[in-house]
Amino acid sequence: MTQFTHTLKRHGDSGSLDGAEPHSVMAPAEDSVSTWSCKQVAQWLQEEGFGEYVELLCTQHRLDGLTLLALTEADLRGPPLGLTVLGDIKRLSIALRRLQRQNQSQLEELGLQLSDRHPVVVDSVGVDWSCDRANRRYNGGNHTCNGTELRLRNGDRSGFNSEASLCHTHSNGRCRQHLAGRLDPEVWKTVISAFYVFLVFGFTSFVMVIVHERVPDTRTYPPLPDIFLDSVPRIPWAFAMAEACGLILCYMLLLILLLHKHRSILFRRLCSLMGTVFLLRCCTMFVTSLSVPGQHLKCASKTYGDTLGKIQRALTIWSGFGMTLTGVQTCGDYMFSGHTVVITILNFFVTEYTPRTWNMIHTISWVLNLFGIFFILAAHEHYSIDVFIAFYITTRLFLYYHTLANTRAYQHSRRARIWFPMFSFFECNVNGPVPNQYHWPFSKPAFMKTLIG
Repeated sequence: MTQFTHTLKRHGDSGSLDGAEPHSVMAPAEDSVSTWSCKQVAQWLQEEGFGEYVELLCTQHRLDGLTLLALTEADLRGPPLGLTVLGDIKRLSIALRRLQRQNQSQLEELGLQLSDRHPVVVDSVGVDWSCDRANRRYNGGNHTCNGTELRLRNGDRSGFNSEASLCHTHSNGRCRQHLAGRLDPEVWKTVISAFYVFLVFGFTSFVMVIVHERVPDTRTYPPLPDIFLDSVPRIPWAFAMAEACGLILCYMLLLILLLHKHRSILFRRLCSLMGTVFLLRCCTMFVTSLSVPGQHLKCASKTYGDTLGKIQRALTIWSGFGMTLTGVQTCGDYMFSGHTVVITILNFFVTEYTPRTWNMIHTISWVLNLFGIFFILAAHEHYSIDVFIAFYITTRLFLYYHTLANTRAYQHSRRARIWFPMFSFFECNVNGPVPNQYHWPFSKPAFMKTLIG
């Protein structure tokens, strides 16, 4: 009987050792993980087979036992660590989970729940955790996102970004996992957005013809006082330079659209934003007619006769994109500056849909934007208030649109459907931020497809 008990005890001890994962037994055993030094963390990494990351984690980022317990898979993927080897990420995440399970009491003392530390499962292009009434439960409790979602955006260098909003814990709630990597291009919606912006441009051209008929007489209404125009002498060739800046930004964005994997969504957003701003511009310049900003502008009220004459003039403006480089000269369309709108929105799309590490591209884009605005004012083609309002409205609308688009809770809200019906229509199937992924869209040449990825 004594021998049987002794044998049973040996088997129990052996089983407990096997279940404790030999790699996770660290020396000194009497110390808790939360009190480990960077050297002890380095020893643990060596024993687990991750010696190549000792320099990164322990030397560069001074990872000790306390921060080791708080480490997540999202931390490994995102900056500043940015691990790129998927196998290492998964194996290290499993080792961390095992270590956290063995130190559950320490996690509770730190205010961290093991269920809250659940690693996020991410594929090669990202995952969207959104909160519908679906059936996903974690071990140790139920969780709901309370209108927010946990997302990992595909980053610039490592392919992931840790910009995520955490789910809130409730007594009764569920989360469902949605793969957000396969974004549907929905080309038919892009075609509708293109038709929308061309229609708005045509309507804008017709309104400009009507406004030209109501240009105030310069003898009765001289140019309004403007601190910038009164202080800076006019540069005759400046307006052509402003349009040249816009053309360069346009070519940059066309190249990005060609190479971007989600070019259909980008172009749809560009058309919807551009069309909406110019539709607002139609209202402002039709309601109030400002006096000509400079005596050099030979503008006077001009009547185009019948409706057919107005339509022909509108087609001339529309086909020339309202640019002086194409021979189009307009008058009266001052509130607010259409050139500033185009230059600014092109700049924001270039900087938004290129990786953050492309600093040279971003610098060039902003320089062209700012110089374009300066040239518009230096040419005395617009009042300062025209340019300021155009810049403000364009930037705010761009930021509001993308904030709503990146927050799925607002996409399907009743308020968004009422106040922003076009936004809800275009963005209803886009789950979170659009990842900046590039690829060569043609089969030849083959080296370009390999080079761009």
